[in-house]
Amino acid sequence: MTGEPHTPGAEEAFDVTGDPSMSPVAGQVFSLLAPVVATADVELLDVDWTGGTLQVIVDHQDGVTLDQLASVNRLVSPILDQHDPISGRYTLEVSSPGVERPLRRPAHYQRAVGEVVIVKTEPHVQPRRVKGTLIDVTGDELSIDVTEIDGVDLVEVDRRTVAVEDIASARTVFEWGPTPKKGGKGANKNTQKKKQQQKKKKNEKSASPARGGGDAESDNQIEQDRKEVDDE
Repeated sequence: MTGEPHTPGAEEAFDVTGDPSMSPVAGQVFSLLAPVVATADVELLDVDWTGGTLQVIVDHQDGVTLDQLASVNRLVSPILDQHDPISGRYTLEVSSPGVERPLRRPAHYQRAVGEVVIVKTEPHVQPRRVKGTLIDVTGDELSIDVTEIDGVDLVEVDRRTVAVEDIASARTVFEWGPTPKKGGKGANKNTQKKKQQQKKKKNEKSASPARGGGDAESDNQIEQDRKEVDDE
């Protein structure tokens, strides 16, 4: 796309001022940048403002390329300079969400359906922490197949609902699969069996006369029998 970056008007700004999970600065930047980022064929997932760093997180259904990240950086930099939502110096980071990402808005939860999540609730809600597979998002509730409560694994999966308004924080979880041990028990057994077979073949070969030759004692006996026949 060519031309000047598109600056959103007030009528088309993405309003996230009602999102309690975002700071006022992050909410203002999100509303400002979301339509601009969309012109780069990616979606603005989140904006985080901490410790002098403004993190702009974007995503695409097929994954985000480095070229797309660079394109977003070129688009948002002049918009931030023009509107100046943050006073003073700061560092701008444009990145993809990674394998684990925070869930803060309804769109985040919808995108995470089918993934393993960890949800921490507000202090007045028990249990305080649940982990499991996000099954569905209906209205203002999450349906989760819970496998762990407050750090304790459950014997059986427990389907539970959690109200979005009771969530203090939530994020996806990347589950690492078990790494097979090099040379496991089965491999050792097969290796030992193979060694025994090789040893057996070697012993059989040593006990048998060489091909094309014979035992020296047998050869002498045959030669002696020939002489006796000749003498007769």
